[in-house]
Order: sequence, then C-alpha cells, then structure tokens
Amino acid sequence: MARKRANGEGTIRKRADGSWEARYCADGKRHSVYGRTQVEVRKKLTEVSVTIDHGDFREDSGLTLGQWLTMWHRDYLGNVKLGTADTYEMQIRVHIIPALGDVKLSALRTPMIQRLYNKKREEGLSPKSIKNIHGCLHKALDVAVRIGYLSKNPSSNCILPRIEQAEIHPLDTPELSKLLAFLKGHEHEALIVTAIFTGLRSGELLGLTWDSVDFENGLIRVTKQLAQPRKKGEVFRFATPKNSKPRTIAPAPTVFQVLKKHKEEQEAQRKALGPAWNNGGFPNLVFTHPDGSHLSQPTAWKILHKILVAAGIDAHRFHDLRHTYVVSSIMAGDDVKTIQQNAGHYSSAFTLDRYAHVTATMQKESANRMEKFIAGL
Repeated sequence: MARKRANGEGTIRKRADGSWEARYCADGKRHSVYGRTQVEVRKKLTEVSVTIDHGDFREDSGLTLGQWLTMWHRDYLGNVKLGTADTYEMQIRVHIIPALGDVKLSALRTPMIQRLYNKKREEGLSPKSIKNIHGCLHKALDVAVRIGYLSKNPSSNCILPRIEQAEIHPLDTPELSKLLAFLKGHEHEALIVTAIFTGLRSGELLGLTWDSVDFENGLIRVTKQLAQPRKKGEVFRFATPKNSKPRTIAPAPTVFQVLKKHKEEQEAQRKALGPAWNNGGFPNLVFTHPDGSHLSQPTAWKILHKILVAAGIDAHRFHDLRHTYVVSSIMAGDDVKTIQQNAGHYSSAFTLDRYAHVTATMQKESANRMEKFIAGL
C-alpha cells in the first residue's frame, strides 16, 4: 500500500516547456512551485517544507507588495487621522513602491527591506524620515500577518539609523523680557503671549475657539487643531490634537488678561465690519486676520519673524515658543507629570528625555545649594 505523503513532501518533474515544477500538499491542498532548473525548484521545495514544519506556512495571496500596500491604505486605515493617512500615501508612493512594489508579498524578506533603508540613508534621507517609512511599512505588514497573508513581519528585524536629538532653542530670560516689553499693545500681543505661556502647538493655537476659553475658571480646553492642507485640492480643516489627546490646561492669569482684552478688540472689529466679517468655515476663532478669516501656520511664522526683527531679538522658530514654555515650567519647579500633561506629550519619559539638558542644569544648581547648606552647618 502506497504511503500517503506528509505535508511538505513533494514530487519534482520537468515540464514540457523545459522548466521544472515541484508539487506538494499543505493544509489539505495541492500547491506548486516553479523554477528554471531542478536545483532551484528543489531549494524552493525545501524552504516550503521548513515553513510547514515550523507551522509558518501561509498560502500565497498572489499579491505584490505594491498591491497589498494599496489595499491596506484603502481598507485598513479607518481609525487613522487624515493627515497621517496622507503621509502614509506619500511614503508608499515615493519611497516603498518604486523600490519594492513588484516584489511578491510572500517573497518579501528582511534583507530586501534593510537594503531599501540603507539606500535611502546613502541618498541623504534623514534617520527620522527613514524611521517614518519603516513605521508605515511595518504597520502594513503587521496587518498582513494578522489576516494570514504572512506568517511573520519581515520588517521587524531591520536595523534603523540612529536619530540624533535635534537641539532646541528656547528664548532665554533676557530675550523673553525684551519680547514681552515690545509686545505691549501690539496687534499680535495675544497670539504670541498665549503661545509662550500655554505651550500650545501652532495648529492648536490657530484652531483655538472662544468656547474653549473658560475665563471664569481659568481653563483652556485643547480639543482640536487647525490642520493645514497637505496636497492640492485639500482645504483647511479641524482635526484632533497630536497624539489624539484632548487636554485641559490652567495657564497663568496673565494669559487670560491678555485674551480678555483681545476678545474685546475682536468684538469691536467684528461690529465695525458687520457683514464683511469673514467667519469662513471656522467661526469663533480666537486668532484671526483683521477681517475674521483664519490664520495659516506660515502666516503665524511670518508674524513672529517680523516681531523678533523689530524687537532686535535673534531669529527663532514659532515652535521655539513651545520649547520656551516647557523650559520655563521646568525652571519654575513644575513637576514633570504636570508639564507633560500641559504640553500634550505622549509620556513623561519623552518630556524628561527631550529636555534632559535643562533638568541636568537644575540638578547641578541643586547640588550647589546643598553644598552651601553643608558648608553652613
């Protein structure tokens, strides 16, 4: 009686066209692999047998990586923010598909992906950009594993280039004093003062609406941001804050004093313009153009640049105002958890790591104070 072949065992034959075929059984079905030579086919059959023995066999979906990425982006990003989905689309189109799009999903291997990352680094792409490409590809391949197209994620063991932490450049105390003095009575005083003393990201600041400002209780609710168009045909829109975490902060009373004055001035401007006041698609914004229309992030950057030049202060990015807030909070003695929550960082560990140089300086100052105390005993 003939012995029934076990899963993974196969037969090899030469086909009429001169190529070779190996047939094998797995999961109760008959499968085939093909090659130009008997040696090539035998090697493929051995590889299949190993995956079956390890319990890693998956029936070939027939998809290329490019086809799978298109499917993943279309069907599996329902809970992802629109801006993130747009970023994934760009990474797939510009970086991944040109290099690996034609590779069979089932044939994708770690060394192929590693070579892509290495090449991108050689072409001058930053470590952070490569990490972002990896994040997109890794997520897509994770879904392929979950639905049974792959037995494991071939990107998991790739080695990414180290990301060097970029230096931050907050305003120092003399610059901050000089800036605040210059802003007294300035048309953009409220915008800049609020940015400095709340630590809001620029999109959160420009998307702030008056219903989120609680003058009575001294609170500001950060529930949205004004998202910039990322490609042609898109428009400005409200989106959730970064990390999708709304938060409530309690800024210093000075912020509310400045905002109250700004609100009165804005109301007067609105009444003066009457029907010409431009609410657009974003009514009730705290910070607007004189006609009521929304501000874009590039406009806010230009406003800050002009103010710094006029005040005789060295150039700073708008995001440096956020750094100024965090550094000032640390120097004022706020605990890290409070700072993390106010700034909307995803973890206290991130806050500590990002501003480690500030806490190190404070530790030295603490040691010096302790030394003086000891000397006085």
